[in-house]
Amino acid sequence: MSASPRIAPKKRPGRRLAAAPTGGSIDARSDTIRIRTRGLTKRYGDLVAVDHLDLEVHAGEIFGLLGANGAGKTTTILMLLGLTEPSDGAARVMGLDPSRGPLQVKRRVGYLPDSVGFYGDLTGRQNLRYTTRLNRIDADEANATIAAVLEQVGLTDRADDPVETYSRGMLQRLGIADALIKDPDVLILDEPTTAIDPLGVVEVLDLLRALVRDQGMAILLSSHLLNQVQSVCDRIGIFASGRLIGQGTMDQLAARFGDGRAHLEVGLGLTDAAAIEATRAKFARIDGVLAVEPAKKPSDPWLLTIRSPEEADRVRAAVLGIVAEGSLPLTSIRPLVPSLEEIYRRAVSGTAASGSGGSPAALRRGRP
Repeated sequence: MSASPRIAPKKRPGRRLAAAPTGGSIDARSDTIRIRTRGLTKRYGDLVAVDHLDLEVHAGEIFGLLGANGAGKTTTILMLLGLTEPSDGAARVMGLDPSRGPLQVKRRVGYLPDSVGFYGDLTGRQNLRYTTRLNRIDADEANATIAAVLEQVGLTDRADDPVETYSRGMLQRLGIADALIKDPDVLILDEPTTAIDPLGVVEVLDLLRALVRDQGMAILLSSHLLNQVQSVCDRIGIFASGRLIGQGTMDQLAARFGDGRAHLEVGLGLTDAAAIEATRAKFARIDGVLAVEPAKKPSDPWLLTIRSPEEADRVRAAVLGIVAEGSLPLTSIRPLVPSLEEIYRRAVSGTAASGSGGSPAALRRGRP
């Protein structure tokens, strides 16, 4: 998938619908809200697939639903699209009720399922043209729109080849193009980088960021791949056993599911044993510093453990004062935040202990 300039499909007059009136607890109070759920629940007999979900996704952000397969992510997406009805609670997408107006919702939402299906004997371009007909897009405009989305996903050179000759990664890219063909307000992607090579993954994620940055689109991305969710999502919701057990930015999740402490990495490059010990002692005397771990090698950073995140800025200032006073060879200083894997492990530890909810290893393997 080669890098290419992003060409936005032309806006189609009359496509945008007035938001349906809403009321009660589901009423969207902000005009930036594109997806909102309150108490959204789906039961299959005794199984609760989605359990009282409260969720908001805003224009101009990528919200990641993170969880092992079977955690409830896909069921949530199906309810948002009106493809299955909730057992309880309510959802609004662009102010519309998916249960009552699924076709209206589909006109405003681009959707990439976890398993993409196309007509293999047709070319990529022909498959997209079929989609434009389903969406009643004028033929002349359709040609320009198809060319634009093919350029966006890097398939222009293969657009006129039969889809049956495409790799799995190319099919995923064609699926994203298909989701963009209607110029949606909301893009919902279920495992969008499945089977794409590492370079293609980077380019797909860059494309999603561009859609948010340049078009103000709201993107809901479901995935079990922690590193990809962390790299591209503005906010993250952690799903386990049908429940959204935590949501927010990485900093917010780290504060909620961290160990209650903060950590600071300090690159100094000291080699003299006496200077190392003297500096360690000064750092240890800073109020709020619980432990100081000098670097094992001069190229490694020192690690300071701080009593609480609220004290991190003050400790950082004190460290910089010591560095300046001693003319120490500072090379870097930065807070060390938990990885998403660490956050996920802590968040689901309760459900994992009971044998459900998955694990970080299961997420990476793609199975619960």
